[in-house]
Amino acid sequence: MPKMKTHRGAAKRVRRTGSGKLKRGKAFMSHILTKKTAKRKRHLRKSDLVAPADVKRLSRMLPYS
Repeated sequence: MPKMKTHRGAAKRVRRTGSGKLKRGKAFMSHILTKKTAKRKRHLRKSDLVAPADVKRLSRMLPYS
């Protein structure tokens, strides 16, 4: 049986936490920042967990993480 390949796009965006959950960064922080409030930008800097509906699909993309 050959090794499974990691989906490189997913690997660059998602990491496992110590307890095995999937952690991701938030979107909407790359450009057009002048119209966004400081509070909104501050909350977007923090990481978030992957939604339960997407965990199974992402886990298959990241077989060795």
